[in-house]
Amino acid sequence: MRISTGVTGLDRLLDGGLPARRLYTLSGPPGSGKTTLAAQYVTDGIRNGDDVLYVTMHETRNELVEDMANFEFGFEQAASTDRFEFLNLTMERARRSLSGYGRESGLSARLAAMIRQEDYDRVVVDSTMLLDHFTDDPDTEVTEFATNLKQTDATVLLVSEMTDPTAYAEEHYLAHGVIFLHNFLEEGGMTRGVQVVKMRGTNIDCDIRDVAFTGSGLNVDPSRKVRPE
Repeated sequence: MRISTGVTGLDRLLDGGLPARRLYTLSGPPGSGKTTLAAQYVTDGIRNGDDVLYVTMHETRNELVEDMANFEFGFEQAASTDRFEFLNLTMERARRSLSGYGRESGLSARLAAMIRQEDYDRVVVDSTMLLDHFTDDPDTEVTEFATNLKQTDATVLLVSEMTDPTAYAEEHYLAHGVIFLHNFLEEGGMTRGVQVVKMRGTNIDCDIRDVAFTGSGLNVDPSRKVRPE
């Protein structure tokens, strides 16, 4: 079974979408469109009757809604339904809510227990940088974090901040798939691209395809390859 990313052109690159109930890493530099893609993924899920969890430390629920307000893919409406759960781990109330899931002391174990108990279909964790705030050794903890997320029945999108697609981190090795969003600053301006670096069970070519921000969110042109200098 495959599920849509919410980005039509990207789904075409993935033979129809992401294989369900697996862990995927979405990487790229700041401003490359990671949060927008994640919001499209969430909106598509709610539109199709999925229960969704969005975990972040970057912004409040209202800020995320405001950030997506300029797009027309319907995030605000999706986020207002009871199928959408938002967890901002900078808030004490959110951290307390996690403490009620199991006796495990670790963040990743409690989050995985919450996903399983609440039976979420889609999960976004934005981003792995949150581990810097909750663990003494984030590089070691990310292995346990990704492993616990893989053991749920949700289709998980784990966002990570990276600028070099060849510099694999632990979450990339553990994930079933890796999608990288590029920014290339050229003489004529900013060129954006998307690259499916890894996708188990899917025939991919790893070429970078053109990406543009439009009124309906990110738009991928599978027929147009980007060749950075």
